[in-house]
Amino acid sequence: MRIGALGGSFDPPHEGHLALARAAARALGLDRVLLVPAWEPPHKPGGPTMPPDRRLALVRAAVAGDPLLGVSTLELDRAGTSYTAETLEQLAADNPGAELWFIMGADQLEGFGGWSRPERIVELARLAVAARPGSADPGLEDLTGPVAAGRIDVVDMPEVPISSTQVRERLARGEDITDLVPEPVAALLRTAPLLP
Repeated sequence: MRIGALGGSFDPPHEGHLALARAAARALGLDRVLLVPAWEPPHKPGGPTMPPDRRLALVRAAVAGDPLLGVSTLELDRAGTSYTAETLEQLAADNPGAELWFIMGADQLEGFGGWSRPERIVELARLAVAARPGSADPGLEDLTGPVAAGRIDVVDMPEVPISSTQVRERLARGEDITDLVPEPVAALLRTAPLLP
């Protein structure tokens, strides 16, 4: 079994997240990609704007009916600051013998050496890295220093210029978001746009 994990605050989830998950699955022959909402991402001071249960409901709506994509509540169940190494340790324990990939954008790769226990992350999983606008070439392993040498797989995908911030800003202005998020997510956000 080949499993990809795509972490994030998903505040809210959008088409860019799903495009990255599907591109990684295609490029690497993954059997399943799990979206892993963080309780409190360590790299985002102030945390998400929506509470964990709201973001979880939105992520579940985003992947509903897609046999390739699923949701893991590991980080939400653990609460507190979400660390990738701990999440991958639990995924490995829950899926003995599975090959794991941690899916990320090149913008995240540039700060990877400063993450908590990056050596443990690449011991447990390979890094599936997709280019993002304004990021360096994800094929350059020197972005991570020696810690991830030989453990990076480049995911080729078209640019998807969407961010959760953009979705929230449009919602705040009462504008349409159907081109930014899956319809089930849009429906939930129309019902209660940014309520905690």
